[in-house]
Amino acid sequence: MSELESDSPVIVNEAGLWSDKGWTARVIKNQDDDGWAVEMILDGQPEPALVGPWTMGRDKKNPKPLDAFAFGTLVKTASEVIRRHEQHQHAMLNKSVTVDTPDGRITVTLEIVPDEDDPYALLAARDADGEQLAQIRVGPEFKFNTASATAWIEDEFRKPGTDDRQ
Repeated sequence: MSELESDSPVIVNEAGLWSDKGWTARVIKNQDDDGWAVEMILDGQPEPALVGPWTMGRDKKNPKPLDAFAFGTLVKTASEVIRRHEQHQHAMLNKSVTVDTPDGRITVTLEIVPDEDDPYALLAARDADGEQLAQIRVGPEFKFNTASATAWIEDEFRKPGTDDRQ
């Protein structure tokens, strides 16, 4: 076997198992009923990205075999699920508001860092040219909205809750 062949990913095309393009589709027994399900696993991931119902075969007992068209559709659907999950995660961890001030427009961002041992967030402000005006570390529970961003700007970017003025 040549060196090129040994580095090639293994392609499997069986009735209940397809593996290609970094994905594995496996037909499994549906745990919720007497039917079948298919799970899509991205190479290197411990959990399936997608598990969905799978069609019965003509005998109404065994699963319909996987084929190239079904596998392609499943890859596309599972990839979209991962993309949406990543977008949702990004949106949950990164927030932004724009505040109009007498000195110009300021964009305030909150980036949550979900560290397992010490989670925190970075509160930052940038002017209309993108120049950073301030950045501080706050707790991940910081209530971020237009009002809190405006209050932070008006308080000259002092760490929220560090003085008696409220």
